[in-house]
Amino acid sequence: MAPELPTRVDVAIVGSGFTGLSAALHLARGGMQVAVLERDALGIGASSRNAGYVGRTLKHSFGKLLRKRGLDFAVAVYRDMQAAFDSVAETVSREAIDCHFRICGRFIMAVSPGQYERIAAELELRRRHLGQDFEMVPRARQHEEIGSDAYHGGAVVPDLGSIHPGLYHQGLLDRAQAAGAEMHPQTAVTGIAANGSGFAVTTARGTVQARQVLVATNGYTGAATPWLQRRVVPFDAFMVATEALPAATLDRVLPHGRTYLDDNHNIDFMRRSPDGSRILFGGCTGNGETDPLVMAGVLQARLDRLLPDLAGVSLSRAWTGRCAGTFDLWPHLGSHQGITYAMGYCFAGVPMGTYLGMKAARRILGAGDAATVFADRPFPTVPLYAGNPWFVPWVMRAWDWQDRRAA
Repeated sequence: MAPELPTRVDVAIVGSGFTGLSAALHLARGGMQVAVLERDALGIGASSRNAGYVGRTLKHSFGKLLRKRGLDFAVAVYRDMQAAFDSVAETVSREAIDCHFRICGRFIMAVSPGQYERIAAELELRRRHLGQDFEMVPRARQHEEIGSDAYHGGAVVPDLGSIHPGLYHQGLLDRAQAAGAEMHPQTAVTGIAANGSGFAVTTARGTVQARQVLVATNGYTGAATPWLQRRVVPFDAFMVATEALPAATLDRVLPHGRTYLDDNHNIDFMRRSPDGSRILFGGCTGNGETDPLVMAGVLQARLDRLLPDLAGVSLSRAWTGRCAGTFDLWPHLGSHQGITYAMGYCFAGVPMGTYLGMKAARRILGAGDAATVFADRPFPTVPLYAGNPWFVPWVMRAWDWQDRRAA
């Protein structure tokens, strides 16, 4: 049963994902009275249902930023991405969260010789200007990294990580509550109105008066915040898990237990489960399907093609979480009419949710370390868009066509 709503708080946070909980933890420890308002059960969304990749990559490559905005801007962006990555590692360590976080490395697969060369060129720029290490693995050696002939080699980035997102979320939740933040599940926010002393936050269970409000709803942004709803593009990401597999099979198909993804626009991604017993696989994002059982069949066929050694292996689970992109493919932290927001992570939810949640809290506290390159950027929308992402399947088809053409 949800606890009784407070009459007044210093900060009302809408959404209980990584962003909301990271902010709640820092705000509560900064002396603020905090209420986290969640439409459903705590942690039921994409924060606990994602792939658990911890990286530092945006939809804007370093090379593209270098060409279009210059070296200083490109370095500033990717230094902030490194800070976002570090914020996860630091949070896990500082808070002693048992969530299978480890530096496992990432293998980025190329789907064509040309893509192999583009990956190498991009990573060489990052090594030269950022000091980030990598190793190219040609097709003749790719079985050292993945049991598949579907690719044309790839790159190992050794210092990226993985995490159990559900346990990480639970750890943040526990620490935020211990710091004094109140959690209110089953409390859908229906409106936010400014008044003389801050904001009246109307919910399905009553109204809370808050001096400040943080909206941290990402893919679940709705009609309560129409300005934000017009600026994020929700999409469903699907994953499946195989049955428990013999160690020999796991060592053959994913030898080093890294995180794995290709370099397409619409990526396939795979990893061992955090306990090391299964293969987790996702892809075919934003295709318009909403039923995880239907998607299970689609993903199983794709997995069998990419990793033939898994042909005939049963799936044990299929699930989905709602993520969000933006029209400019940038994450965003900012304020609109006095309401703070952080959202639009474009496939980088674990590090960006942790980092921008912390930065949003520092911003609300008036701290001197609240700055980030992702703050206060123009947050675009397009004419007639009101939050219905009907066009996402068509965009994904266009990306798929570009990927096939590149291959």
